[in-house]
Amino acid sequence: MTTSSHLDYDYDFVPPPDAPVFTPTMEEFKDSLAYFEKIRVIGEQYGICKIKPPDEWQPPFAVDVDKLKFTPRIQRLNELEAHTRIKLNFLDQVAKFWELQGSSLKIPIVEKRALDLFTLKKYVNKEGGLEFVNAEKRWGKVAAELGFNPLNSTKIGNLLKTHYERILYPLDVFEKEEGKKIKDEINIEEEISPKKEEGGRKGRMGGGRMQQHVEDDSKSFSKELARLQFFGAGPKSGMPDNKSMKEKTRGVKLNFEYDPLAKYMCQNCGKGDAEEQMLLCDGCDDSYHTFCLMPPLAEIPQGDWRCPKCVLAEVSKPMEAFGFEQAQKEYTLQSFGEMADQFKSDYFNMPVHLIPMSLVEREYWRILDNIDEDVMVEYGADLHTMDHGSGFPTLGSKHLSPDDLVYADSEWNLNNLPVVPNSILKQIDMDISGMKVPWLYVGMCFSTFCWHVEDHWTPSINFLHWGEPKTWYGIPAKYAEKAEAVMRESAKELFQSQPDLLHHIVTTMNPNVLQAHGVPVYRMDQYAGEFIITFPRGYHAGFNHGYNLAEAVNFAPPDWLAIGRKCVEHYSLMRRFCVFCHDELVCKMATHPESLTLQVAAICYKDMLTMVETEKVHRRALLEGGIKEAEREAFELLPEDERQCAICKTTCFISALTTINGRDDQEIVCLRHFSRMDVDPSNLILRYRYTLDELATLLQGLKVRAESYETWTSKVRAALEAKGEDRMEFVDLKKMYTEARDHKYPESELLEALQLTVEEADKCQMVAQQLCNNQGKVRTRLGAEAKYRLTVEELQLFANQLETLPAKVSGHEGVTDLLDNVAKFQQQAARLLEREVVEVEEIEKCLEAGE
Repeated sequence: MTTSSHLDYDYDFVPPPDAPVFTPTMEEFKDSLAYFEKIRVIGEQYGICKIKPPDEWQPPFAVDVDKLKFTPRIQRLNELEAHTRIKLNFLDQVAKFWELQGSSLKIPIVEKRALDLFTLKKYVNKEGGLEFVNAEKRWGKVAAELGFNPLNSTKIGNLLKTHYERILYPLDVFEKEEGKKIKDEINIEEEISPKKEEGGRKGRMGGGRMQQHVEDDSKSFSKELARLQFFGAGPKSGMPDNKSMKEKTRGVKLNFEYDPLAKYMCQNCGKGDAEEQMLLCDGCDDSYHTFCLMPPLAEIPQGDWRCPKCVLAEVSKPMEAFGFEQAQKEYTLQSFGEMADQFKSDYFNMPVHLIPMSLVEREYWRILDNIDEDVMVEYGADLHTMDHGSGFPTLGSKHLSPDDLVYADSEWNLNNLPVVPNSILKQIDMDISGMKVPWLYVGMCFSTFCWHVEDHWTPSINFLHWGEPKTWYGIPAKYAEKAEAVMRESAKELFQSQPDLLHHIVTTMNPNVLQAHGVPVYRMDQYAGEFIITFPRGYHAGFNHGYNLAEAVNFAPPDWLAIGRKCVEHYSLMRRFCVFCHDELVCKMATHPESLTLQVAAICYKDMLTMVETEKVHRRALLEGGIKEAEREAFELLPEDERQCAICKTTCFISALTTINGRDDQEIVCLRHFSRMDVDPSNLILRYRYTLDELATLLQGLKVRAESYETWTSKVRAALEAKGEDRMEFVDLKKMYTEARDHKYPESELLEALQLTVEEADKCQMVAQQLCNNQGKVRTRLGAEAKYRLTVEELQLFANQLETLPAKVSGHEGVTDLLDNVAKFQQQAARLLEREVVEVEEIEKCLEAGE
C-alpha cells in the first residue's frame, strides 16, 4: 500500500480548467450576501469559486484542540470511484460463484498487472460473445482494446482466451441456462395463474398496482419474483392450502405430490443412476449428475458444493447499499495529525512539505481507477460544531478579546452567515446541523468528498482554518441533469441496485470522464484562510492533500427561494425526503411580514403566489372530483413521519388527503396525486392548514410589506420636490426617515437626500426657535448674546432658506414676523433720521423696538 512502486505507473490525468478567484476589499467584505450577489453571475457559470478575504481579515482558531475527540470514517479509495466499484462488485460475484462451486478464484496476472475481468467480459460481449470471438479470431483485437501492447496482441489474445474460458465462460453458461429455466417456469406459472382475481383481497397500495409491479420486474427472470407472484394476495387456483409442498431455495416446484425418492434423483435428467457421479447440494440437498450440469463438471469438487438454484440465489442477491463504515479508533487532533503525516510521507517516500500538489492529484485519480490498489484512508467528516465547538470565535466563547469580538460578530463567521438579516435560513426555527449550524471536517491525504449537490439546492460555503490544501471540482448548475445522466449511464450497474446513489455522497467519478461526455468541470485549490463557495444545484467533489481542518455551512440568499421550490418538486419526482418543509417556511414568513427585509418580502410574495395558485387548482379538482369533507389540521404539530406523503415523500403542510375515520397512524398523500388515486372520493377527506381566504390574507400582508418601500419612495420623492404650501411638516418628514431606518430600507440616493434634508431642517429649526426665543429679552444681556445674533442680511438669507426647505419647520412664522419687525424698525429709524428735530423719548422708543 505504501511502496514507491505505485508511483512508477504513468497515469494520464488532465486537470480541468480553474474556477474564478475573487478578492474583495474590506469595504466589499462587510456585507456578505451583497458580495455574494455581486459575484453570483460569474460564479454560477463554474459551479464553484474561491474568495480570498482581505489580508487584514485573520480570524483566530477557537476550537479547544485538547478536548476535540472524534471517530473518523474509513474510505477505501478504489471503492469510491463508480466504475472501479462496478468492477469490484463483478469480481465479488465471480468469486462467490466459484466459491459455491467448491473452488477459489485467483485473478490472473497478465503483463505484470491484474487482469480486469469485468472489462474483458465487456469487450468480448461487445465483439459478439465468446463463440463469435473464437470463430472470427478476434482475441488480438480484444487484447488491444484492453490496452495491451498491439505488437504482442496475438500472444496476449491467446492468454485472454484461456482465462476467459476457464473463469468467465462457466458463469456465462450457468446464467444463460438458469435464465432460460426461470423464464420457462414463469411462463408456466402465468398460464396456470388466473388472469383476474375475483373477490381477492387488495394490498395496501391496491392489488392491480402490485400485480403490474410483479409483471414488470419478472422480466429480469428472477425466480424469487416468480415465487412472490405465485403466492400473491388472494386465493389462486391450483394452489393447495396445506403445506405439503417443499419450498426450495429459489423458485417453485409445480409438482405438488410429495415424493420421498425425489431428492435422490438428478434434478436435471430425473434419473438416479451413476451414483458415483451424483452430487448432493450442501445448501438444499438436491441431487445432480456432474455430467448433467451446464457446464458439466469434470470431477467431484473437493469443498462444499451448491446446486445451480442455490448458486443463482447467491449471485442474484442485490448488492448491499454502499456506505462508509466508522473507524474503531477515536482520535484527538494531535493523534490524527501524526497518523495523517506519517501516512503521506510513507506513501510518497519523501517529507510531507516536499510533495508537489500535482503529483498528489495525479496519484489520487490513479488509485481510484485501479481495482488492484487497496489504499485506505480516514476522514473526520460531518463533525457537529454544537458538540465539538466551532473554529470561529462566538459570543459564547470563553476569554473573548476585543479583537476576537470583531470575528465573533463578522458575517463571514460561518455561525452567523446562515442567519444574517437577508438570509432565508434565518426564518427556520430548528437548528439543522450541517445546513444552518456548521460542521467541521478533519482531513488527511486522499480523504474524499464525493460528487453531490447541497440539500434543497442551497449554496454552501467552506472555510479552511489551517493545514494542507483541498482540491475542489465543480459543475455548473445548468449541467446538473446532464452530469446525473452521464453518471447513471456510465455506471448503470450501481444505479440499478441503488437509484438514489448520488444522494448518499459515497460515489465519485473522474472529471475527465465527465468532460469526455460533454459535462464541463472546473477545479480549484483551496489554501488555509480561503473560502470556497458552491452555487445552487452545482455538483461538487474533491479531496484533501494532507492533514487539515475546515468548516462548512449552507446559506440561502433571497433569490434562492424560487430555486428551493423547484428542488422540492424534483425531490417529489425522486421520492426523496425533505430536510425541512418549504411551504411551511414560506407561510411562517408570511405570518410576520413586518420582520422581513423588503427584498425577502418581495421574493417571498412571488413564491407564495405560486404556491397559492397551485393550491387553488388542486382544491378545485377535489371539489369537482366529489370530495366534500374537510377539516383543519395543524401539520406543524405532527411528527415528521406522519406528515410525509405516502407516494412522493414530500413533507405536507398546506393540505393533504386521507381517508375518513382513519387510524391515527394512517398514511396521507399530496393533493396532486388525487387524479391517479383508485379510491372512492366519498371515503376521502381534505385536511388543510389554511383556508383559501386565510392564504389570501397572508399573501396580502406580504404584498403590503413588499410594496411599502415603493410607497415610501414615492412619498419621499414627492415631499422633497414639494414647494410653498404643499411642503410637508418637518415632523412628518422626520417620521419617514425613521421608518426607513426601522424597516432597514436599502441604502440609496433618495435615502441619502432625505437624510441630508432632515439634518438641515433640524439645524434650521433649532436656529429659528433660538431667534424666536431671543425676542423680547432685555438689553442688559446684549453683550453676552451678541455672538449668536444675525445681521439683517443674514436674517434675510436665513428666511429665504426656510422658504426653500422641502419641509415646514416650527419657528418659521416667528422668523417671518421678526423680519417684518426689522423692516418696520428700519422704516421708522429712517423717518426719524430724516427729521431735523427728534424727541429723545421717540429715539429711545425706536431703539427699544429694534431691540
